Amino acid sequence: MFSLSEENYLKAIFHLEKKINAEVSTNALAEEMNSKASSVTDMLKKMADKDLVIYKKYQGVKLSELGRKTAVEIIRKHRLWEVFLVEKLNFSWDEVHDVAEELEHIKSKKLITELDNFLGNPKRDPHGDPIPDASGNFLVVNKAILKNLNVSEKGIFVGVKDSSVEFLQYLDKNEIALGKSIKVIEKEAFDGSMRIQIENDQTVNISEQVSENLYIKSI
Repeated sequence: MFSLSEENYLKAIFHLEKKINAEVSTNALAEEMNSKASSVTDMLKKMADKDLVIYKKYQGVKLSELGRKTAVEIIRKHRLWEVFLVEKLNFSWDEVHDVAEELEHIKSKKLITELDNFLGNPKRDPHGDPIPDASGNFLVVNKAILKNLNVSEKGIFVGVKDSSVEFLQYLDKNEIALGKSIKVIEKEAFDGSMRIQIENDQTVNISEQVSENLYIKSI
């Protein structure tokens, strides 16, 4: 049994490792956890004693086998709860993260197994992120950043890089929803902005910042 703080650290290290594909520095983890580097160092030493991480002073930290397994379990719970909140309790996708942050720490494995079955074993959460199965396997989907598509190319909107409340609300406002097709109509060389067609009718102008935060699956 691990503490809530330890579980939050495991999840943060998992995401940072994936992002940089390398060991995570203490400073990067401190920024992610909104904490002091000294406090992070103390926590990593405690976690290393529990065989959750491999930590070497001045060299950064990475998850141990046990730490990675535990982190994936937490992520699985978080994303399943997000699906439940959206599909069964009528939460919007910009409302679920903070609630799921609390629910992900429930320890009952039977509850999560039954929740998964109740939801029909979903493969993705409301933001398009893959939900690991009970064995910790993630669904692999080939996807690209919308920013990298050329004029006349199109794909299906399958996920977001930025899952902040403000960004999700922006997408809702412009009716850019998961599962919809997006076609690039124009690209501005000056500022990287785009004009896109959503499904077969609506057109929207979006900034480069928006286009680099949308994942597209080619069709």
